[in-house]
Amino acid sequence: MEFSHRPVLLAETLQALAIRPDGVYIDATAGGAGHASEIAKRLTTGRLIALDKDPDAIAASSERLAPYPQAQVVREDFRNIRAVWEAHSLAPVQGVLLDLGVSSHQLDDPARGFSYRSEAPLDMRMAQEGLSAADIVNTYSAAELTRVLRDYGEEKFAPRIARAIVERRADKPIETTTELADLIRDAIPAAARREGGHPAKRSFQALRCEVNGELDALACALEDAFSILAVGGRLAVITFQSLEDRMVKQAFAGFSKGCTCPPEFPVCVCGKTPRGRLVAKKPITAGADELSQNRRSHSAKLRCIEKLHD
Repeated sequence: MEFSHRPVLLAETLQALAIRPDGVYIDATAGGAGHASEIAKRLTTGRLIALDKDPDAIAASSERLAPYPQAQVVREDFRNIRAVWEAHSLAPVQGVLLDLGVSSHQLDDPARGFSYRSEAPLDMRMAQEGLSAADIVNTYSAAELTRVLRDYGEEKFAPRIARAIVERRADKPIETTTELADLIRDAIPAAARREGGHPAKRSFQALRCEVNGELDALACALEDAFSILAVGGRLAVITFQSLEDRMVKQAFAGFSKGCTCPPEFPVCVCGKTPRGRLVAKKPITAGADELSQNRRSHSAKLRCIEKLHD
């Protein structure tokens, strides 16, 4: 299957990053290079490093970025963005992009096991190696499964679903996406099945986050990406679910925070000033045209921050 991923909020992202022809940029989640190729074509003497840990994405982005000598593709997890920056002896960068969405290829290729809509082996590994969703579902305790579903999926029926999983796997391992999706549907109350989309949506999101260590990786990447920015450089992050957006919002608030003196102090004595400035105070979302053409843009939120000083 051809690797495809229609980049969301493309024009808005390019505007937020304020691409300079001589700048150094890192697209830390290259995917099919939708955003990366548009960054690369705007560079003259600048440089672009495109990262991804999915081998399918590396193959696709390498092909798409081949016409641009200023672009280089690296297979790496975005949690290691600082190590990549150091390994390539880069100067402080003018822009970093994190697009946290699952690609169309990953969702639409049944063999990858990301979707509850298609029969496939339970996998969900972006890097195609390591612990799979099947390993988690069939080995985690009920308490561990409850934690994953509650913390990463905000699933209010997490204990019920966890118990149902443990009971079912006692007879035989849970091996496919549809088998798990049907189990989740049957585990929650009938009234809840009619609310908020597919009943397995939150649980599948939670398992994907656990398999790929997504939130831990994001926490590392936000701090490190901001640290490698040049003064005036920008970090842009596109999120698709509330947990990620909350983390980005809180991190950006921390970067933008100045004085930490107690409010009762008449004057500032700490001398701290904001390290960053929000490019837009509210998240940027898709316009009507994009919403009508790309259903995956409906939950997308773009936040961007500019570095003021080290």
